[in-house]
Amino acid sequence: MPGIGTRTGARVLIDVGDASAFPTAAHLASYAGLAPATRSSGSSIRGEQPSRRGNKQLKRAFFLAAFASLSDPASRTYYDKKISQGKRHTQALLCLARRRTDVLFAMLRDGTLYQSRPAATDS
Repeated sequence: MPGIGTRTGARVLIDVGDASAFPTAAHLASYAGLAPATRSSGSSIRGEQPSRRGNKQLKRAFFLAAFASLSDPASRTYYDKKISQGKRHTQALLCLARRRTDVLFAMLRDGTLYQSRPAATDS
């Protein structure tokens, strides 16, 4: 995958290991701390915020890999789309990291290599 080098790949493989430990990509994202958390107390619900839970090293690896992948056209298109929706730089990178978690989960589950696709402009 673009943005994942030797050290980042090793960190991901050490922390994730076999993808069969996670039933879905959402479980992997939650383990990595990339799933949003709803802050609530009683009847007060404050909305979605970045999670403080999860594996900090894995979250950092995905975040840095997302930042490094901005030179990839598909990743850059998704990042620009999030920026145009009003997200800030860090929020857009977290969204990109979460999306790349889905791709990595599918790669580990299916035992396939990364295949780049042309960037989608409307989705």
